[in-house]
Amino acid sequence: MDCAAPETYRLTSRTYGPLFILNSGIFFQALTLHLRKRLQWIAQVFAVNAPLTIRNIMRTNIVMPSLIAAGLLVMTPVAQAASKSLVFCSEGSPAGFDIGQYTSGTDNDAAEPIYNRLAEFARGETTVVPALATSWDISPDNLTYTFHLREGVKFHSNKIFTPTRDFNADDVLFTFNRMLHKDHPFRVAYPTEFPFFTSMGLDKNIKSVEKTDPMTVVFTLNKVDAAFIQNVSMNFAAILSAEYAEKLMASGDVRDINQAPIGTGPFVFQRYQKDSQIRYVKNKQFWDPSRVKIDQLIFAINTDASVRIQKLKKDECQVTLNPRPADVASLEADKDLQVIKKPGFNLGYITYNVRHAPLDNLQVRQALDMAVDKKAIIEAVYQGAGQLAQNSMPPTQWSYDDTVKDAPYNPEKARELLRAAGVKEGTELTLWAMPVQRPYNPNAKLMAQMLQADWAKVGIKATIVSYEWGEYLKRSKNGEHDISLIGWTGDNGDPDNWMGTLYSCASIGGNNYSMWCDEKYDALVKAAVSNTNKDERIKLYKQAQHYLKEQVPITPIAHSTVIQPLRKEVQGFLVSPFNRNNFSGVSIAE
Repeated sequence: MDCAAPETYRLTSRTYGPLFILNSGIFFQALTLHLRKRLQWIAQVFAVNAPLTIRNIMRTNIVMPSLIAAGLLVMTPVAQAASKSLVFCSEGSPAGFDIGQYTSGTDNDAAEPIYNRLAEFARGETTVVPALATSWDISPDNLTYTFHLREGVKFHSNKIFTPTRDFNADDVLFTFNRMLHKDHPFRVAYPTEFPFFTSMGLDKNIKSVEKTDPMTVVFTLNKVDAAFIQNVSMNFAAILSAEYAEKLMASGDVRDINQAPIGTGPFVFQRYQKDSQIRYVKNKQFWDPSRVKIDQLIFAINTDASVRIQKLKKDECQVTLNPRPADVASLEADKDLQVIKKPGFNLGYITYNVRHAPLDNLQVRQALDMAVDKKAIIEAVYQGAGQLAQNSMPPTQWSYDDTVKDAPYNPEKARELLRAAGVKEGTELTLWAMPVQRPYNPNAKLMAQMLQADWAKVGIKATIVSYEWGEYLKRSKNGEHDISLIGWTGDNGDPDNWMGTLYSCASIGGNNYSMWCDEKYDALVKAAVSNTNKDERIKLYKQAQHYLKEQVPITPIAHSTVIQPLRKEVQGFLVSPFNRNNFSGVSIAE
């Protein structure tokens, strides 16, 4: 037997992270390239009797010191104690980390470890709980909200910034006034828009944000907003450091607020390599130490669902998302995995850009809507993990009206409507398909191909277009598409997060991809969100649902079942109703 030792490998592992130097990529990349080919040699030399896996090689107490002594793994002086790492196989690259700028789940997941809000949603729930504010008071007229801030909260540090003070009211004022005022000095230096903030009308409704002392902030509204606390609990309202912003202004590096983020959250941002990885480390000064149970958090980015699943099965990552429906059975059969299933608080749908002819014609939208064979799409795309959608929100959202129904599938009538609208046979339209899997749409490419075939039957020639995910969203918000595939997962449990955020005039340029602005509809949703009586809100939202259905700015397709695969040793991971992947409170069993 040839017992000559292979060349030295410098690795990191989930169990022994800080003990080893990583030359390139994250653990599983280096491991795949180097160590896997040598496992048989190691087993023979050191008589490893356990199944020949990387986990067992790493965990063997006799083998580990021997590997180090043999030069297979190189000790560093960085740390002598084992650390725990968790790798999350994510599906896309975030556009940035200044989360107020972004709306996608990919961006929200990447920002979630870094920040806190004044209030937040309890993990796995829709209940609002205190966070950077320990409590709040609401005035009798529901127009004034007074937040009492948490003492002793520390901001992160990075190579260019070390905070000199704790979190206080100045940070809240900076965060909200920057979104509220276009002439805010930092926003002038770094111009950007805040689509969530504006789509919910907060830019118009927040009259002022003021501090009454260093630890008390008062928001004054112009009109009642029944969902205000839920709204400021969403990711876009993450509190930023005013002191860090001042330093960036002084240095001229204002864009670092987006690429080198500073927050108060459970994990500290380290680095980001687009289409490869994001790295975070434990925040040792986090204000709730019980929520930080891993030392390193790594996002391994891969848009291919099958690759993510293979990495999960090989223990190269411990949590992933959005598996292909066809893979679910094999995941459930794997004894090393757990698969969590939850009814999706989501909607996958088609948007019609009403600013582009002939889609500005209601008859054309009605024709395209009734030419869609939804049953066939749900069977092929969702493969048993989707429920027919007929309405503009999911059935689990309070105020949902189950009397809203689809027009019957009828290609013949669709042809008649198109002729009546003067649309010629062979009219060309662009159909945009998402490049990534989303919880509400597991295969946008296949869905687009099926729609293309459906509409060809009624004389419409649809050309399928796609872009990188961040570019897709940016161009869609600008209204460059004719028709696009998109979707939504609820953010805060309030109906306004659907009816206002997705379809109102204020959300054009944000999440209203149909570019549809209707005064009658807007009046209904504005009246609903301004009313604190839940029964009256329900009546108004039901009227709005029926009216939206009549006007056809969208075609609802499906509500999907959320399927979350993870390793058995992952503990404390709770599936969010809002489809956020939150690693606060998550641990890895020994």
